[in-house]
Amino acid sequence: MRPTDANVGTATVPGSTPGTGTGQGSGTDAEDTLDLRLPAEFLALCTEADAADRDELLDRVGDWGRIRTPVGVFHLAPVLCERDLPLISGWMNDPAIAEFWELAGPRTVTENHLRAQLSGDGRSVPCLGVLDGTPMSYWEIYRADLDLLARHYPARPHDTGIHLLIGDLVDRGRGVGSTLIRAVADLVLDKRPACARVVAEPDVRNTPSVSAFLSAGFRYSAEVDLPAKRAALMLRDRSVRDLL
Repeated sequence: MRPTDANVGTATVPGSTPGTGTGQGSGTDAEDTLDLRLPAEFLALCTEADAADRDELLDRVGDWGRIRTPVGVFHLAPVLCERDLPLISGWMNDPAIAEFWELAGPRTVTENHLRAQLSGDGRSVPCLGVLDGTPMSYWEIYRADLDLLARHYPARPHDTGIHLLIGDLVDRGRGVGSTLIRAVADLVLDKRPACARVVAEPDVRNTPSVSAFLSAGFRYSAEVDLPAKRAALMLRDRSVRDLL
């Protein structure tokens, strides 16, 4: 399920109404409109504050750091579109991936998908999965409780979701996916103390993905009908993370 597109707000001067003139006269001539130009320094501070707010929704995914796993040292690197688009778009055009992600085609298709998240409010963060220094997977860490998914299951505050694909064929079908899913789920629970469970919703037809989540300690909770697919709702609870 693709992350929800977030609305982009427009900043206005306090006390003013967008689309109306503010001036001393009651006329509508251009000279009666106050042309207020905010200093560049102020706009820069607002941009930094917006970026900080976006980071806070998921507790700064980019700062979660590296972890050692049985298959190597792994970390999540937030996507930079100019740098990462060719690689991710190439993966999206792999038939095995395109069947479920539905983002095959020219690079602009993947670019629009990425930029919708990057320009949003931070409820979904697209990342490269980097294993021993090599980008080999694509991940989306998202606030499931703020996603359209929350309309289809009893969401709890701070539920955190995972989407992923393994880009390189050599890393598929030999347990790498389930190992990394477990590692990322542990990262979520370690770095997001308010989150009590990690959520996933692979297509029920995608049996390798469902199996990987089961092997990573998730439980098969239910099947839910989402706008684009019938999904297997998978949950990994903090309370039993060490038992599964």
